Amino acid sequence: MNIAPGPLLQTIDSPDDLKKLPREKLHQVCDELRQYIIDVVSVHGGHFGASLGVVELTTALHYVYNTPYDQLVWDVGHQAYGHKILTGRRDIFPTNRKYKGLSGFPKRSESEYDTFGVGHSSTSISAALGMAMAAKYKGEKERKIVAVIGDGAMTAGLAFEGMNHAGVADADMLIILNDNCMGIDPNVGALKEYLTDITTSPTYNKVKDDIWKLLGKMPVGKNFSRAMAQKLTDGMKGMVSSSANLFEALNLRYFGPIDGHNVAKLVDTLKDLKKIPGPKLLHIITTKGKGYAPAEKDQTKWHAPGLFDKITGEIQKKKYDLPQPPKYQDVFGKTIIELAEKNKKIIGITPAMPSGSSLKYMMEKMPDRAFDVGIAEQHAVTLSAGLATQGLKVFCNVYSSFMQRAYDQAVHDVAIQKLPVVFCLDRGGLVGDDGPTHHGCYDIAYFRCIPNMIISAPMNESELRNLMFTAQQESIENPFVIRYPRGQGVLTNWQTPMKAIEIGKGRRLTEGKDIAILSLGHPGNFAAAAIRTLKNEGLAPGHYDLRFAKPLDEELLHEACQQYPKLITVEDGSMKGGIGSAILEFMAAHGYKNEIKLLGIPDRFIEHGTPAELHHECGFDAEAIAATAREMMKEKIKVQQVVR
Repeated sequence: MNIAPGPLLQTIDSPDDLKKLPREKLHQVCDELRQYIIDVVSVHGGHFGASLGVVELTTALHYVYNTPYDQLVWDVGHQAYGHKILTGRRDIFPTNRKYKGLSGFPKRSESEYDTFGVGHSSTSISAALGMAMAAKYKGEKERKIVAVIGDGAMTAGLAFEGMNHAGVADADMLIILNDNCMGIDPNVGALKEYLTDITTSPTYNKVKDDIWKLLGKMPVGKNFSRAMAQKLTDGMKGMVSSSANLFEALNLRYFGPIDGHNVAKLVDTLKDLKKIPGPKLLHIITTKGKGYAPAEKDQTKWHAPGLFDKITGEIQKKKYDLPQPPKYQDVFGKTIIELAEKNKKIIGITPAMPSGSSLKYMMEKMPDRAFDVGIAEQHAVTLSAGLATQGLKVFCNVYSSFMQRAYDQAVHDVAIQKLPVVFCLDRGGLVGDDGPTHHGCYDIAYFRCIPNMIISAPMNESELRNLMFTAQQESIENPFVIRYPRGQGVLTNWQTPMKAIEIGKGRRLTEGKDIAILSLGHPGNFAAAAIRTLKNEGLAPGHYDLRFAKPLDEELLHEACQQYPKLITVEDGSMKGGIGSAILEFMAAHGYKNEIKLLGIPDRFIEHGTPAELHHECGFDAEAIAATAREMMKEKIKVQQVVR
């Protein structure tokens, strides 16, 4: 389907083209930019509401600043679609998040306008401060640095660390706080309430307007000294004690809040702020999903809705003739309620992903026992540890890639103290369109080296339920990791009775000869499919579902190594340090010399694409497993062919 941008947008191949337009044409640019995003995402998919909310800001930034010399840092990147379209990627924007196409996030290797690669939230202030300090060090006095961060991302500790340093670094940078009260889900916490107070305070807004009018009458620039700016700031603090003290206490000059959908006002404001030196923060108010009524009405649903009819707002759903398996996240979300109804010690924690993890079901049904702590993975883990010291059984649900941000807490606050926190790692493995910032490649490797850890992965929904049932038992005294992939499982009849699994015990699924496949987690289904194909070709591989990466089932491994001269390991994690590495360590310790081939995620960053495309690229889908087995068994295959 050919999607054409509007007539004015068609003329903009770079910010230089945008700057040639008169100021009064910017409204039309914004209208066409917003419509183009709607047109493309409705047909091709992608994140949606966040970029619609910053169309005016994006246009104003590239109109006022000399990008890419002046550097813009977009936090997370969900809001950067307009930025990509205005910076030379308009015509290839429909390839966004597709295999071999544009990344869904700013990426340094993709464009000189993408000054910092982002995917996880709250990095923009620290990165922009580094750029501003470098500009100062190199004597680049005219270079401007801008960080754009959402109020949801402001809840992360890293954002506060960056602001804390920015206030004393004497670097010329602007932080734009895009305040829409939303992350993926509605924002939570005291900061949200604080920003709401600023936004709705009549006293504050009157003072703010007076200050802006005064600034407008002053000779802003060389004659507007730091001392004069500080006097205005101090006066504002004294007049309204509850207004901008948080940011001003960090020595950031605070401006706003202003309407983030008034492009003319944004242009004027940004031009003025360019002339004011030092660290400063502009607070803008926006609506996530702005300009598309369904997205404004239900912002969580329209964060990344998939394909939809732009006219009716109907989100397309795949139609199936037969019942479909549930998503692993929903199995978690419904199973934890079953367990919590019987075990009063169970508590659920998630860092800003109640919908993505499906902890939302427990939060709705048991609001005193399930908590969203905001984008604060470190806090989520140590909070869980604190709860566990009091005898509670905490299920801390974190995306695998986000768990990387709380690694020290997992070691220092949980594992060393041997606290039985249950880490449910959603999105383990290759997640698809979000690409390398979100793939859950490393959790097996980074947890396997930590003492006291139990690490498990279910092959299907029933196994997930059984592992959750096992993890919440009183006899479990160690940290317990359960990692599972994004997307659907394999069972339609998944609500099976739960039973305990012996820690460190795998299972033999298929008896075979000559070659065995040892799998961990969901890729065991790929192995099973490969075995069905191979059996039709006259081969009979054995199949073991390991279940646990730590502790290993040594009895099962002895059986496999003694019975099968050839082995294949299959995992959806990094082969460096993963389950294949663990089996090699076992074989070396016991003197086994079996021929072995490791399949999994190779030692490179995997780009975006559908999970099926990426599994194939990495060589551990059913087709690749079967091909590996054939290659390892080629001598036997030749003999069979001769006999025939």
